[in-house]
Amino acid sequence: MEIAVKQKIIKKMVAASVSATLAFAPMVSNACTSFLLKGSDGGSVYGRTMEFGIPLQSQLMTIPRAYELKGVGIDGNYGTGQSWITKYAVAGMNGLGLPEFFDGINEKGLTGGILNFPISASFPVVTQAESSSSINASQVLTYVLSNFSTVEEIKVGLRSIKVNGARLAVYNNQVPAAHYTFHDSNGKSIVVEYLNGQLVITDNPVTVMTNDPPIGDQLKNIGNYSNLSKVEKPPLVINGATFAAPSSGSGLHGLPGDFLSPSRFIRALFLSDSVPKTFTTAQMGDAAWHILGSFDIPPGSVTLPASNPYGGGLGGYEVTEWSVVANNKDMTYNVKMYENNNIYTFDLKKMDMNAKEIRYTKLNQPKIMIPVN
Repeated sequence: MEIAVKQKIIKKMVAASVSATLAFAPMVSNACTSFLLKGSDGGSVYGRTMEFGIPLQSQLMTIPRAYELKGVGIDGNYGTGQSWITKYAVAGMNGLGLPEFFDGINEKGLTGGILNFPISASFPVVTQAESSSSINASQVLTYVLSNFSTVEEIKVGLRSIKVNGARLAVYNNQVPAAHYTFHDSNGKSIVVEYLNGQLVITDNPVTVMTNDPPIGDQLKNIGNYSNLSKVEKPPLVINGATFAAPSSGSGLHGLPGDFLSPSRFIRALFLSDSVPKTFTTAQMGDAAWHILGSFDIPPGSVTLPASNPYGGGLGGYEVTEWSVVANNKDMTYNVKMYENNNIYTFDLKKMDMNAKEIRYTKLNQPKIMIPVN
């Protein structure tokens, strides 16, 4: 069921629908993981998970071309920042009732996502005089996907827009501390971060991103796992005695399996790099779902203590609220929700890119079971 809602109506609804949910839940510590797989036929597949300790109530959202979006200024309110007219149509997932993308793909095949960055994020100081020419940190992904088509355009375009770290009422008056991953249809990937009040854009040859620490530190950490290989190791021979591995899997023995951000980064790196390079984009899509399964948090396995005010979610534990596989060759955006294991496919080729309104589609539908007898 689709609901078309004009932005001015959304702004009136956001505070009432979300503020109660976040009353005692600071935005810290989620466990998102993302990566890109490049197909042998020229396309690519972007995969990511969204974990959080509170229900984000995300919906599939589409924003058309030539639509005016309101910037959020330093007072945290819509309309006090820089407004812009969308150049490209975008589809993706929002959160907390906001008209902002938490993840998405535009009509040019540029994909991207917001990932939590609570320890390291530090946004520029924007003065009152500069407020009307700025946007909020929560709007960076929406701004980029609706304005740019390539990584090179992002590198230039983001240097001309001020990004403020205003506290938002719907985030319990906190700064939406985040960093951003982007992949274009040319196969180029970057990470956008704001560190010590400065914009830092890093080319990302491995395409993987998780949370803290900054991407530069994550890339340096890769060398600590140079011993790992997808190729099985031969038996160890010592003084003529042979010691074989107890089972297959010796190549990646030692691959971290916990949910810490650096561990997930390394795991995503080796799993995504292990996929056969001969796979087509369609095959990469199937592989992406299997890789994402390695980051799906079983309920209760990441439990927040009662003393942690963040424990406002499903029984005080994090879950993988949704996972995404976006294909920039067939231009589909595919979503799997926590409430069910259905895969919902949005085809951008069928999208009304010149619509007059933002559209929202609820995906938390009943699980589909297929009888076999």
